[in-house]
Amino acid sequence: MAEEKQNVEVEETAAAPVKEETQPQQDPKEFLENFDWDKYEEGIERVDDNKLKEFETLVEENFVDTADEEVVEGEVVHMTDREAIIDINAKSEGVISLNEFRYNPDLKVGDKVEVLIDIREDKTGQLVLSHRKARTIKAWERVNNAHDKEEIVTGFVKCRTKGGMIVDVFGIEAFLPGSQIDVKPIRDYDQYVGKTMEFKVVKINHEFKNVVVSHKALIEADIEEQKKEIIGQLEKGQVLEGVVKNITSYGVFIDLGGVDGLVHITDLSWSRINHPNEVVDLDQKLNVVILDFDDNKSRIQLGLKQLEKHPWDALGDEIKVGDKVKGKVVVIADYGAFIEVAEGVEGLIHVSEMSWSTHLRSAQDFVNVGDEVEAVVLTLDREDRKMSLGIKQLTPDPWTDITSKYPVGSRHKGIVRNFTNFGVFVELEEGIDGLIYISDLSWTKKIKHPSEFVTVGDTLEVEVLELDVEGRKLSLGHKQTTENPWDKYSDEFAEGTIHKAAIAEVVDKGATINFNEDIVGFVPQRHMEKEDGKKLQKGEEAEFKIIEFNKDFKRVVASHTAIFREQEDRNVKAAAKKRATSSDEAAPTLGDANSQLQALKDKMEADSKKK
Repeated sequence: MAEEKQNVEVEETAAAPVKEETQPQQDPKEFLENFDWDKYEEGIERVDDNKLKEFETLVEENFVDTADEEVVEGEVVHMTDREAIIDINAKSEGVISLNEFRYNPDLKVGDKVEVLIDIREDKTGQLVLSHRKARTIKAWERVNNAHDKEEIVTGFVKCRTKGGMIVDVFGIEAFLPGSQIDVKPIRDYDQYVGKTMEFKVVKINHEFKNVVVSHKALIEADIEEQKKEIIGQLEKGQVLEGVVKNITSYGVFIDLGGVDGLVHITDLSWSRINHPNEVVDLDQKLNVVILDFDDNKSRIQLGLKQLEKHPWDALGDEIKVGDKVKGKVVVIADYGAFIEVAEGVEGLIHVSEMSWSTHLRSAQDFVNVGDEVEAVVLTLDREDRKMSLGIKQLTPDPWTDITSKYPVGSRHKGIVRNFTNFGVFVELEEGIDGLIYISDLSWTKKIKHPSEFVTVGDTLEVEVLELDVEGRKLSLGHKQTTENPWDKYSDEFAEGTIHKAAIAEVVDKGATINFNEDIVGFVPQRHMEKEDGKKLQKGEEAEFKIIEFNKDFKRVVASHTAIFREQEDRNVKAAAKKRATSSDEAAPTLGDANSQLQALKDKMEADSKKK
C-alpha cells in the first residue's frame, strides 16, 4: 500500500496537464479527473493494483523520457513577458527564458522548437528546458553534415572582427575571413553586417569548436563555369565590357566576368600619365580591347587607348618644320625634355637644343615638369611619330657676330663654369664659352689642377688668344691680363747675383727657398753644404748665389756652397801665386854656381898642400 501511495505522489508532483490520448483500456485524463485524491491520502479509497499498472503503462507509452543530453521537439503552448511554456509531451510542461529566442523575435504559441532537458525538477518541481543548448547541439550536427556533404548553409552576418566577419550559422558563431567574402577585394566590410547570406563550410576545428565559412567559394564555383565559357570565346581585337577590379602603379586589373585582364599603364591613354588613377576609378565599368593572351589564356593583356584614334593620325598638316609650337613639359631626363604639343603628341627637346652654349648642362637647369614652353619644330616624322624641338632657335645665334664682339687681344670678364684636368671653361655670355689652358692661368705659380687656382662660379678676367669661328672655339688666357713678372726678374735674379733667404722646405734632392711671392728657387743637395761642412736646415737663413735662371721654364737654381767655395778658390790662387814668387827669388844663378865650384876647388888644393 505504501508503494502504491508513493507512485501516486510521484504523479502528483508532475501535476502538469496530460495530453489526451485515446487508449483502448482507459483515458488517463479521465482517470485523473475521476480520481479522489483526498480519499486516497486519507486511506479511505484504495486503488486497484491493476488500475495503477494500467496507468503506468499509459504513461510509458504516451510521455517521453526526460533523459539528460537528449534533444527533443516541443511546442510553445503559452508565453509570458519573460518565459515561454513548452510542452514536450512529458509528465509536465517546461519553461524557457525568452532571452534564448532573441534571434527569433517572431516566436508565437504553436511554434515547434528544439529543447534540451536542463533540470528535470527544480526546487519547485518544475521541468527546466534549454533551447540554446539544444540549438547548439543540433547546430554542430548540421554544420558537420553540411561540411561533409558540401552543402550550402544560410548564415546571418552579426558583426565585424579582426580580419573578417562573425556569422551566425545554426546558432554557432562561425568566422568568415575577409578574403573569403568575395572574389574581388572588399573595401567596406560594414556593408555586409546585418545581411543574411549563403555560405559553404570550409573548415571545422573540433578541438577548439571553431568553424570557418566562405561566401567566395560559392561565387568561384559559378565564376569557374563563366570563365570557361568566356575564355573559349576570346579573340584578339575583341572588345569587352569589364569592371575595374584593382588599380596598381603599373596598371589596372579588369574583371571581364570571372576572367581578369591587365591594362598596362602605357595602354590606358595616349598621353603620359603618372598613375592609372588619373584615368580610371575602382568599380568603374568600361570597354576594353583584347591585345594579347598566352596559350592557356590565363594572362590577358587589354588596352583602353586603342579604342580611340591615335593622336598622331589626328595631327593637322598645318604643323611643319620651322613652325613655333607651344606645349607642356611632361617628362624630364638628363638628355632632354619631352613636350606635349597636343594630346598624345610629344616632341623631344634635346639638352643641346636648349642653349647655344657648348657647355652642356642637365635639362632641369632650363625647364621643369609642368612648365608651358615655346619651341621650334626641328624635325617631324609622321610615320615613326617622332618630333624634335628646339628652344635656343627662338634667340639669335651669338656666334654670328663673334669676330666683332670678341676679337683676338680683347679683354673681357667671364664666369668659371667647369674644370678639366687641362684647363678651365669660362662663359663670356650665354652660348659663348672659352677655354683657358692651365699654363695660361698664372705667370709664376706651378698649377697641377685648375681647382688650386679658381672655383666654379668665380668671375675671371680673360684675354682672347685665339678664335675659331667655324669650330666655334675660343682660346682664352688669364695671365695675359697682367704683366709677366719674369721679364723684370731676369735682371734682378741674373746668374751670379747673390740674395739672402731662408730654407723653406727640405726635399730629397735639395731644398726650396722663397725669394719673393713669385720666385721660388731650388738648392741642390751638394750646394747646401756650409763652410764648416754641415748642411743647411729648414728655416736657416743664408746667402745664395744664382747659378741658373730660365725665364721660359720659370726655373731658378741657387747655391750657398758656391759663395764660400769661390772665396776658397780665390785664396788658393793667391797662395799659389805667392809661393811661386818666393820660389823665383830663392833659385841659384850660374855665377853663384861657378863661385861655389871655385871655392870648393881652392879648398881641395889647400888640403892637398897640407898633406
